[in-house]
Amino acid sequence: MKRIIGVLVVFVLILGVSARAQAPTQGPEVKRLGYFIGTWKEVGTAHLGAMQGPEGKVTSTTKYEWLPGEFFVVGHSDTMMSTGANKEMSVMGWDDAKKIYTYHSFDSDGEADEATGTLNGDTWTWTADNMGGAPIKARLTIKEVSKTEYTFKMEISQDGTAWTTAIESTSTKVVAPAAGAPVKK
Repeated sequence: MKRIIGVLVVFVLILGVSARAQAPTQGPEVKRLGYFIGTWKEVGTAHLGAMQGPEGKVTSTTKYEWLPGEFFVVGHSDTMMSTGANKEMSVMGWDDAKKIYTYHSFDSDGEADEATGTLNGDTWTWTADNMGGAPIKARLTIKEVSKTEYTFKMEISQDGTAWTTAIESTSTKVVAPAAGAPVKK
């Protein structure tokens, strides 16, 4: 009997080590998030009349990087718009059980937002049912123009049928100069 228990213990230990040795792997959906990795500069227009705010220019710098393990992309943004400066931390990922992209953000105005997204070719579409705690629906469309440029459009709606454009912008990836290349002054 002791021998059987000993064999079972060894078998369970081997299974445990084997399970840990097989690290999870990224699916193609997770790898696709790699498009965003790097630093992006955004320039656009905020049509904030749609959200009871002043019209004006919007600029931001966002740095996206993989969270260790490379299953989630973490972003840190510094934004300036007609309503003032804002800092945001965001996390994008893939929910394999629901087969949908996820987005969670937290900003210096105390807002926490979440959205779900899909990818169709080169177009990401994100939707949210609440913005900043208000029951305002949002639809965000990101169109990959190239490996170093994308367009962004944020639309809002009270009822999910009539949409108003709130922000339109273009983001350009900041490409580091090649090693040994002269730095422009």
